[in-house]
Amino acid sequence: MSEYTSPVPVPAFDATAPEVYREIYGMPMFVNVPTHDFAASKDFWIRGLGFIDLFSIPDRVTHLRRWAFQDVLLVPGERVGEAAAMSISFACVLRQIDEVAARCEELVPGCTSGPREMPWNSIELTITTPENARVVMTAAQPLDPRSERAEALRAVGLKIPEAETPKA
Repeated sequence: MSEYTSPVPVPAFDATAPEVYREIYGMPMFVNVPTHDFAASKDFWIRGLGFIDLFSIPDRVTHLRRWAFQDVLLVPGERVGEAAAMSISFACVLRQIDEVAARCEELVPGCTSGPREMPWNSIELTITTPENARVVMTAAQPLDPRSERAEALRAVGLKIPEAETPKA
C-alpha cells in the first residue's frame, strides 16, 4: 500500500499554506453552490476566500479551487433567503484566518463570525457567502502533548502522542 501525502500542512504557528492546485483530477468530493449572480459569487469566493477560477462555462458553471480536493462548483440557482444550517469546511493555516476574515468583511461587511477556538484543537472562522452558503475556514493548532487539551483529546479516545522524556 502506498502512503498518501495530504495537502494540509502539519499544524504550526508558522505553517505555510500549499499553493493552489491547478491540475485536473477525478474529484473525490465537491460542493455545488447555487447562485443567482455568478459575477458577485465568483468575486467573493476568489477575493474573499482565496479560491481560483479553474474554469468557467458562462452562466452554467464556475469551477473554483483552493488546495487539492477543495473544489466548489458555482451553478445557477435561485436567491436564498437565509443561510443554510449546514456548512462546508475548508482547511487553512492559522495565519490565513485573520486574512480571510479581513478580505471577506471588506467585500461584505458583517459576513463573518469568529474566529472561535474549538474543543477539537482548531480555530474556526464562519463566513456567510453572497449565496447564503455557510463556509467554515478551519485551522488546526499545534498541540503540546503535555497540555490539558491533549489530555482531554486522549480522554475521548484520540491517539495523541505522549510527550517525550528528555534524555539525560
